[in-house]
Amino acid sequence: MALRIWLPGIIGILFGLSLGAWGQPTTSPRIGCTATGNTNCEECLRNVSCLWCNANKRCIDYPVRKILPPRSLCPLSDARWGVCWVNFEALIIAMSVVGGVLILSLCICCYCCCRSRKSKQHDVTDQKLEREREQRRMRQEERKSEMKIRHDEIRKKYGLFKEPNSYSKFENN
Repeated sequence: MALRIWLPGIIGILFGLSLGAWGQPTTSPRIGCTATGNTNCEECLRNVSCLWCNANKRCIDYPVRKILPPRSLCPLSDARWGVCWVNFEALIIAMSVVGGVLILSLCICCYCCCRSRKSKQHDVTDQKLEREREQRRMRQEERKSEMKIRHDEIRKKYGLFKEPNSYSKFENN
């Protein structure tokens, strides 16, 4: 039932069919396609529930329970639905290509967006790690200098402090 509601609206939008309010066709209330005695394609396709078969020049009810009309009813290359100038086979191929292109472009866009977001996250993470590494190095340098000062003080206290030039000339007096 949903296919019956959506498919005519989609086809109407694609091919510029005139649809009234709520997506309903602008024709009279539904009458059986075979009962109207439509003799040409334009008259037949005014009602979106009708299918024109070019092979036998008949207007028949679209088989709603099936997505594609069976070959026994009308071959796809001779079936017309929505507009007279496009056969059902070409319509299916065109819709498939357009749908495939849309899905492919959507996948490519999603991939590109995710990839750029991931690279931005990596850049931020790398910068954060670099800052932390630099901070650790600075703290380590501070601790080293503090330890050196403390050790020098202990050496002075106990007289173990090495002079800058421990090698001096012996003077013989």
